[in-house]
Amino acid sequence: MPGTSVNPLVSIVIVNYNGIHFLEDCLPAIFSQNYCPFEVILIDNASADGSVDYVRKQFPDVKITLQQKNLGFSGGANAGIREAQGEFILTMNPDTTVTPEFIVELVKPMTDPKVGMCAPKMILPNGRINSTGICISRSGAAWDRGMNEDDDGMYDRAGEVFGPCGGAALYRRAMLDETGLFDEDFFLYMEDVDLAFRGQLFGWKCLYVPTARVIHVHSGSVREESDLAVYHGNRNIIWYAFKNFPKRILLTSFPWIIGRNIGVIPYYLIRGQGLVILRAKVDAVKGLRSMIRKRAGIQKNIRDRETGRWIQMWGFGSHAKK
Repeated sequence: MPGTSVNPLVSIVIVNYNGIHFLEDCLPAIFSQNYCPFEVILIDNASADGSVDYVRKQFPDVKITLQQKNLGFSGGANAGIREAQGEFILTMNPDTTVTPEFIVELVKPMTDPKVGMCAPKMILPNGRINSTGICISRSGAAWDRGMNEDDDGMYDRAGEVFGPCGGAALYRRAMLDETGLFDEDFFLYMEDVDLAFRGQLFGWKCLYVPTARVIHVHSGSVREESDLAVYHGNRNIIWYAFKNFPKRILLTSFPWIIGRNIGVIPYYLIRGQGLVILRAKVDAVKGLRSMIRKRAGIQKNIRDRETGRWIQMWGFGSHAKK
């Protein structure tokens, strides 16, 4: 538990929605960390499963903030970040379980003041890779590096990546003060991609830390194939690209962006989610004016003109976030 230490304070922000069955594993692992000091902030998005009562009784040191409605991950995380006192912000999904050295290892690269984000090695319960950082493509597709691959040592080398998966990600508060927090219009999905893009554009680095390990159920709170996930993922994939892609890359990527967004429609029609995918694309277009306004504020503050190095030519694979 937090105590006297020369280490910087880490604020752990957990966004919970009916996740009591995950918190029973998540919180004991957090309070078994070999790092101090840290604080734990639970933002509860109007749960109805007894989550709050459980945490209050079993973990009285957790700071709990109750929301009147579900703010999604982005709104919930932002509420926690605004309450946080730490120099570093660690966002964690309730469906994660960490090793005792997790925070110790994850904080180490932050001694470099240019590092604004750190991505741990996220492992699925079956032992395969969940995420070793985010990848993006010209089409706007974003996916977790190594998703569903065997953890055979291929991802045991530390190094720079585009950004961390928000389900377990360490952010420097100084970076968030400059870039802004998660975009609450996104609600769910791609908000971590959007934030990582802003971090990169503003000149911050993200380091992958393979020694920081976390087990992640993946889609434990929201099923990946659910209408909610399909809608937000397919809407936000357009928004983040128009909001963040540098001008030259955005213009030259139009064929890929349009092709992918049209190409996925038959897939969801076959799955019986035709109305969902069409509504996602229509609402994405309706929201572009707002994204373009936000884009103006981002583009005038760009410090890194080489962000395009992270954008891969292709990204239509099965591991795409959406």
